[in-house]
Amino acid sequence: MADGYRFPQQSAGNYYYQQHTQPHHPRHQIIRNGTPPNNIRSAFSADTPSPSRSPDSHSPAQNLFGGMFNQNHQQGQHGRVNGAGGRGMPAMYNFQHQNNHQPQHMQHHTNIQQDHTAHATNGAVLGHHANYSSGVLSNSTPNFTPGNLQNGHSATTRGGQAQQITEHWAEQLRLHKDSEKAHAQMMEGAPNHYARLRAGENRGITPTPAQPVTAPDDSQGNENRDLGRMADQESPVKRQDWHNMDLSGQGLRVLSAPVFNYVFLKELYVASNKLGYLPPTIGQLRHLTLLDVSNNQLAELPPELGMCVYMKQLLAFDNQIRTLPNELGSLFQLDILGIEGNPLDPTTRQVIMEQGTKELIKRLREEAPVPMPPTPRPILDLTGEVTAANKDRFKVFSFNILNEGACTERLYGYSPKAALEWSYRKEQVLQEIQSQDADFVCLQEVDTETFKEYFSMKLAYSKYKGVFWPRTRSKTMAEKDAKAVDGCATFYKYEEWILLDKQLVDFANLAINRADTKGQHDVFNRIMPRDHIGVVCFFENRKTGSRLIVVNTHLYWDPAYCDVKLIQTAILLGEVNRLAERYAIWPACKDKKSYSLPTEDDGDVEPAPEITPEPSKEYSSKTQIPLVICADQNSTADSSVFELFAKGSVRPDHPELLGHSYGNFTKDGMEHPFSLRSAYTNLDKTPDAVPFTNYTPGFRGIIDHIWYSTNALENTSLLGKVDPEYMRTVPGFPNYHFPSDHLSLMAEFAIKGPKLKKALQEPDFGPSSRRDDRRRN
Repeated sequence: MADGYRFPQQSAGNYYYQQHTQPHHPRHQIIRNGTPPNNIRSAFSADTPSPSRSPDSHSPAQNLFGGMFNQNHQQGQHGRVNGAGGRGMPAMYNFQHQNNHQPQHMQHHTNIQQDHTAHATNGAVLGHHANYSSGVLSNSTPNFTPGNLQNGHSATTRGGQAQQITEHWAEQLRLHKDSEKAHAQMMEGAPNHYARLRAGENRGITPTPAQPVTAPDDSQGNENRDLGRMADQESPVKRQDWHNMDLSGQGLRVLSAPVFNYVFLKELYVASNKLGYLPPTIGQLRHLTLLDVSNNQLAELPPELGMCVYMKQLLAFDNQIRTLPNELGSLFQLDILGIEGNPLDPTTRQVIMEQGTKELIKRLREEAPVPMPPTPRPILDLTGEVTAANKDRFKVFSFNILNEGACTERLYGYSPKAALEWSYRKEQVLQEIQSQDADFVCLQEVDTETFKEYFSMKLAYSKYKGVFWPRTRSKTMAEKDAKAVDGCATFYKYEEWILLDKQLVDFANLAINRADTKGQHDVFNRIMPRDHIGVVCFFENRKTGSRLIVVNTHLYWDPAYCDVKLIQTAILLGEVNRLAERYAIWPACKDKKSYSLPTEDDGDVEPAPEITPEPSKEYSSKTQIPLVICADQNSTADSSVFELFAKGSVRPDHPELLGHSYGNFTKDGMEHPFSLRSAYTNLDKTPDAVPFTNYTPGFRGIIDHIWYSTNALENTSLLGKVDPEYMRTVPGFPNYHFPSDHLSLMAEFAIKGPKLKKALQEPDFGPSSRRDDRRRN
């Protein structure tokens, strides 16, 4: 047998390492694939005795072999119960001098495995020295691995056969060794080990001033960037010059609440304390990439750690942890889960030893039960008594449904695979649409195949018809490939509304064909490669004759291209302005048919009489026509896009134009004549305010809106926010209960009637004037 383990003995002053850089025979050399070529044994003294010769009677190796290989497998003074006491450090031994005894040794090894079933404790044949740590030499793979490693688990053997240590488990043991060394130093009176370690690294480093965000000149376009989403971005935070905190070795029994207000932290060290638990508020530290809670008294890890999906290393060495919560399955980026030195259940330990942290996290995620759904989002009534009596009302539902091709495990790996499947998510989207029963449904990121073969068919049962345009790239693709291109779909209740007109707004095509942008490279290099669109529909209410413009649009996503999004918005509003002039003089609809109000199917109740529709309403100007714009504008409230919608104009030198030239847009500025307001801003500064419409670990913000013309419409109700208690356990959307990374929006509106002019009255100048009138009479 080529390699084994070494165990520190009470009487041992030195350890034995292979002195020969090259084995005497090839069969004595076992190399693990991917092992680094350097031999860390060279760091040790070459004066150590060679293990190739038999030890003498005074050698500590005599005790070693006696302790390891006696037939009764007695643990004696080298045992540990439930992870306490000494920690063994694996090492490499050369047993070539025992080749003639190999059959007997293998039989003895089998007996060792059988003896494990008789142990009632988690003891291990390990040295009692607490300062020694687990580790493995990096240039060899042991051919003999004792089944009774720390905690007495037989995870490293199977059926009496030796099992090789994986590189992942070797890394686990190395980190465990480092943790023990740090713990020993802190127990000797040197706390804050990690801060002192970093002090030398950071000495002399000066903070770099923040640089403005600028986009690269992408003259060729980039298809991969176009597939990105706001989930790829991180929420803007104030500049922070430190991201690490070291509270290790302080003897802490609890962590104070202010620690969890440092939401910018990326590394937190609380090792070598006396913590009995971690508070749930640790889930607030969502930017953590490393958390070290080793050498404490933790019996469990809180489920809220699942909120920290950027975690790369979670080190919990030498605690009392037996089970792991399923919520840790959200940590899909976790590379190392340090669990050595814990009485972890054998099944979990076996997975991480043989298949690694990634596989364990995957199992926790995929095998977790489906959580309970949140309470339904409330409908918030914003009406007064006068408005409530207005019967000329309608609902608008807007939702970016997250296209199938964009829903990848790279972006949304914190959610179970079943929750990401399109077959599941589209059913959830359909249920949301049906539950709101809106007059108009505006969907973004709907691909051609899904529109034709799913939503059009399913929503037909709910009396909907649809208008759809894919993004313009589909025109240059084969029919099979074009089916996967997403676009904007607008559905309407055809029994209540008549579609008078529909128009596509192709931002790129309109931009390059403007007379004022001829020959401008920025238009061709930045606007033209982004094929986002808008869809404009013109409707008339069958009953009341009221008319309505409904716009559905999806703007480019990348924050670095804020100028592109602003130009797309200006083009959209310019087209709405042009079309509204046409719609203001649109002829009356004369072919409306009489209809009956729906009644319950009751044989004792006479059917309701037919109602004669009212004539089409006339509008004196384009701004008098009610206007609703449903937009995934991928821009927050402090952006130029929001400014143009809400304020009606943007100056030509706006910083978000990034100094580019876009014809009259950057010469005269941008403006539109409509008085627009975002419906959900009506909840601002109230407890019911919706805190986000897009929710991922890297980005949470309001980027979806339902805009309406305030001079013609009044917002009467809104679909409220998600239950805050539920959100405390959700690292991001989509999940089982929310099928997209966006939140669906619903707003109800009442069409305002014509304003009546007040009759002129003779002014009243008070009692003196009335007395003068009486005298004259």
